[in-house]
This record gives sequence, C-alpha cells and structure tokens, in this order.
Amino acid sequence: MTSSLPNCAPATLRRATPEDAPALTAFARAAFVAAFGTLYRPEDLAAFFAQDRSAESYAAKLADPATRVALAEQDGRILAYCLIVEGARFPEHPEPLPERPMFLSQLYCAGEATGRGLGAQLLAWAIGEAREWGADAITLSVYSENHGAQRFYQRHGFRHIADIHFMVGEQRDDEFLYELRL
Repeated sequence: MTSSLPNCAPATLRRATPEDAPALTAFARAAFVAAFGTLYRPEDLAAFFAQDRSAESYAAKLADPATRVALAEQDGRILAYCLIVEGARFPEHPEPLPERPMFLSQLYCAGEATGRGLGAQLLAWAIGEAREWGADAITLSVYSENHGAQRFYQRHGFRHIADIHFMVGEQRDDEFLYELRL
C-alpha cells in the first residue's frame, strides 16, 4: 500500500518480514531513545534493549503468526512502524473483558516524520488488521507523561481504562492502559 503525505514525498506502508529484523531493531532502538532515553540509566536501557528490542526478539515476533508489523518507508528508509499482537491481555483490565483483544504494542515515528500523518496511517492499518482478526477491542499502553501520544489516541477513539506499569530494566514507569472497542 502506498500513500501520499502532505508536503513530502510519498511513503510506502508494507508488512515487515523476518529479513527486516536488523533494520527494525536499529530504528526501534533509536526511536525509543529519542522519545524516552533521558529517563533511564544506561544499564536499564541496555537490559531493555537486550530483552525486548533485540534483532532476535524482532525476528521471533516477525515469525509469529499472532504478531504483525507494518513499516512506513521512504526511499528504503524506515520512518515509522507499528507492532500488533493478537490475544494479548492485561491483568489490570477492568470488566467487561474483551473476548478477542488485540494489543497495539509499539507505534513509533522518526522525529522528522512526526506530524506527517504516518502515525494515523499505521493506526488505521492496526485497526483494519484487528477487524480482520475479528478482535473486539484494541488495547495499548502509553507512558503517563506522554501527553502528545495520549491526545493522539484519544482523537482516534481510545479511552483510558486502567493504570499499569512498564519495566525498562529495573525502572518501573507509570503507564495508562487505553482501549478502543470495535
């Protein structure tokens, strides 16, 4: 799928393959550091990257039929990505529980790509995939101090349903669980 973005060259959205794991790893790490790197000690970032943002981790995710990743690229360079997981659940989720949830695990844009509509395009892709799976809800977690992301998800119909935490190495972050019922 291709898409023209206002005031810039067109970006291409495509489904990632296991061969994309090295490039996705590099992009995901850089995007996380750009967004949140100042919040963590180097050893916590290293532990987080080794566990959750490694090439092996992404290769396993890309090979898992319950996980899908879309890349937004321009001239062969990743500008943004979205990772979704079928069936993931959170113990903090209030009643009523969705029967067929989908988890929007990661949605990141490069700094220079922010504001070009790629996040909205990737979110629309995730919602379409969730509907194709027959999901009845999409859940995601967002850092409690990431007000821009919270506004983005709220504009797209997500609502805050619970407070949770997210570990980066040994550091515990306060996060919000958001949900969109389908």
